[in-house]
Amino acid sequence: MRLFSTREPRKFRRVSIYTDESRDRLQKLVDEVKREQGEVPANEETYDPDKFRGTFINYTPRAQKHKENGSKLGWPIILVILFGLLILWRFLLTGIR
Repeated sequence: MRLFSTREPRKFRRVSIYTDESRDRLQKLVDEVKREQGEVPANEETYDPDKFRGTFINYTPRAQKHKENGSKLGWPIILVILFGLLILWRFLLTGIR
């Protein structure tokens, strides 16, 4: 009687569409064998994501200016403006007396 029984939910199966771990493992194995046989120098650099960290900002002038100058408005100025807008809003709602 299927009316009162609950069915098991499907198991989660993650399929990565951007990376292929088996291909990466195979490529590492091939590179290791080539190094052992002497076809590729052992000191060849491998991909290191930390090597490229922060290089994008060096090639974009707008990002460089923002990093150097920072924000033009400081927090105190923003808070004063917000406080002034709140006072203006209060007077507009209640009417000036």
